Amino acid sequence: MLAIIGGSGLTTLSNLDVSHREVVRTPYGEPSGSLVFGEICGKPAMFLPRHGYGHTIAPHMVNYRANLWALHHHKATGIISVASVGGIRDDLGPGEIVLPNQIIDYTWGRKSTFFEGVGTTVTHVDFTEPYDRELCKRIEEAAESLGISVKVGGVYAATQGPRLETAAEINRLERDGADLVGMTGMPEAVLARELGIPYAAINVVANHAAGRGSSANGIHFESLEHVLHEAMGRVRTIIERVVGCQDNCQPMGLSV
Repeated sequence: MLAIIGGSGLTTLSNLDVSHREVVRTPYGEPSGSLVFGEICGKPAMFLPRHGYGHTIAPHMVNYRANLWALHHHKATGIISVASVGGIRDDLGPGEIVLPNQIIDYTWGRKSTFFEGVGTTVTHVDFTEPYDRELCKRIEEAAESLGISVKVGGVYAATQGPRLETAAEINRLERDGADLVGMTGMPEAVLARELGIPYAAINVVANHAAGRGSSANGIHFESLEHVLHEAMGRVRTIIERVVGCQDNCQPMGLSV
């Protein structure tokens, strides 16, 4: 079944017909919350809020390994990650939905691999394309069939947080080639890759990045809630279509 990880603005999945919740114990500690199982359009799905159900876990404190292991343990055939971001590129203003295709990782100190510990063989995974092409295509086609506009492609810059960036830092990210900035894209994506789970992201632009557009002189937090509420409604509709059309493929993951 497909798994959805919800970020800021998506702490619950209202179109999930819930059957049960399960607290999962992992070798890596506690996930962000209990897994919620149910159906969307008659097809099975599971949901996990990245920041906890009370939105109390900061980006740098999320137990990404526990979250991904829990989804793998319950046989996730794919993961759709939903996250709010800042738009760096001129055409990525508040309310835009973006399907990124690349990542630049600026985070530090986060547990970012399952392959560590005494006696563990050093293992390298190919990360040339951090997002699963087929799953991204399914999301794109679902949005198109619904008449919902999405921007396909873009470089996501993963920063440490929880503070937002300075205008100078955003300028640097742009020079590095970044189009979007967020705090949770890594190590989530690479952990999914290590487990062999197809992973794709739906990014919702909550605001212009620092020093850009309406954020030229600061981020206006009071406007973010309305933007996210409206855009996440479109995201839920896209997810409903993707889950409703999912096939019966099985993941090829590691036994960890």
